[in-house]
Amino acid sequence: MRRILLILVLAGVLNGKASASDSPRIALEISGHALSAEVAHTQLSRSQGLMYRETLAENSGMLFVFAEASYYSMWMKDTFIPLSVAFIDEHGVILNIEDMQPETRTAHDSEGMAKYALEMNKGWFAVRKISAGARVIGLDKAPAAE
Repeated sequence: MRRILLILVLAGVLNGKASASDSPRIALEISGHALSAEVAHTQLSRSQGLMYRETLAENSGMLFVFAEASYYSMWMKDTFIPLSVAFIDEHGVILNIEDMQPETRTAHDSEGMAKYALEMNKGWFAVRKISAGARVIGLDKAPAAE
């Protein structure tokens, strides 16, 4: 019975049916701009990311929390929303920001050892003149990576 339940749960996640509201949310601030981020801190939530979503609210995004600082890449397989990703080091400093096109497998790489990645609607950082070197406040409230 437990095996069947696990299969059904995983099938729902892989088909984009899992509830996004199950993810923890935290408030973050960058250069005076407030945002709310869903936190992807488990292997399953990091692998799903924002896949299958149709929209993303203006000042909302997804924060990926990694177990250790390293070089990471993000891609847009099965992701329908154009996004920008900021790679962030363990001190909360943005390393680089990359714009990503929907439904592509192009790798977008961190330019240094990242502990976090923050995905927002494409252009969100540029419109607010946020660039590499800006500090993200509130990361200490994110759950640890599992």
